[in-house]
Amino acid sequence: MSLPEPSQDARAHSARVVDHIRADIEAAGGWIPFARYMELALYAPGLGYYMAGARKLGRDGDFVTAPEISDLFGQTLAAQVRQVLEAGDDEVLEVGAGSGALAATLLAELERLGALPSRYLILELSPDLRARSRDTLAARVPHLLERVAWLNQLPPRFAGCVIGNEVLDAMPVHVVSRDGDALHEQGVVANGTSLHWDVRALSATLRDALDPTYLPGTAYATEIQLAARAFIRAIAHMLERGVALFVDYGFPQHEYYHAQRARGTLMCHYRHRAHDDPFFLPGLQDITSHIDFTAMARAAADSGAAVLGYTTQAQFLINCGIAQLLARTPAEDARAYAPLAAQVGRLTSPAEMGELFKVFAFGRAAPRALIGFLTGDKRHTL
Repeated sequence: MSLPEPSQDARAHSARVVDHIRADIEAAGGWIPFARYMELALYAPGLGYYMAGARKLGRDGDFVTAPEISDLFGQTLAAQVRQVLEAGDDEVLEVGAGSGALAATLLAELERLGALPSRYLILELSPDLRARSRDTLAARVPHLLERVAWLNQLPPRFAGCVIGNEVLDAMPVHVVSRDGDALHEQGVVANGTSLHWDVRALSATLRDALDPTYLPGTAYATEIQLAARAFIRAIAHMLERGVALFVDYGFPQHEYYHAQRARGTLMCHYRHRAHDDPFFLPGLQDITSHIDFTAMARAAADSGAAVLGYTTQAQFLINCGIAQLLARTPAEDARAYAPLAAQVGRLTSPAEMGELFKVFAFGRAAPRALIGFLTGDKRHTL
């Protein structure tokens, strides 16, 4: 696939990112784990993909998430959030709010349902996305802006509903490979101005985090999501009461370590093209990994939280009433109905986002029969 050429300024920015990474590699003795490379490429202050101000979401960015595809995503999710809030706590914490589209839609729909939270907290590390989400909320729900507060870190305690849409996939991952009976960690080295893969012996930490019996065949590479596991544990410890809902693409462990994924699941996004080269224009592209939801469930359970649900995005949205929301627009009004129906198809079709994307819930002192998982709950597969 041919990828679009960046502007001269963008290419110069990527060169600065490479210089920063090369300096980190040199300071570390000539090699860094891929997780460190991914952290720098995405989150280095003032340089990383999420920290340097380039437009990321939407038609003019690199990828589009469900809240940008359709307001019906947030309106449907609002039914599940409402159920959680009605259990007694009335705050929402969204992690990684992106453009602010989900926050704006959720707040508007919760207001329509008479279930507005007292506070809507947003944890967003990207200065660009923080500003963009503020602008989105000011434009779409200005009368509710006073309920919104932006955070730089997780609060020590929280009671209510936590939401994260496509957050876990962008957390740095370690890459492990097997060659015959030998296990290695894949890292990054510098050769002049170029960055390349290189392997080292597997650390004790990664050995403890990986059961090699899950790796099919004798030549296999995969990702270990230590950062995402730690984040789930942090959410579980923070959550005194309520539910955390995470939407992302991935699989349970027995599917994650499948022979078809012998090269792992790393995926990069640049100008709405997906490819698998993480060293292409560092700082100008997103780098992601599919999620091992079994590992996330274990992280939550090991922290004392109850796993409350796991299902496909399609099933979750159907359970929460997306068909009924679509029906609010008369089918006879083809000009209004047709695009909404197409959006529902994109969100729920197995060929689009419906099957690959999953919804995972855990919590404490929460309603155990969450409406989003009343049918099609796949917790038994984790």
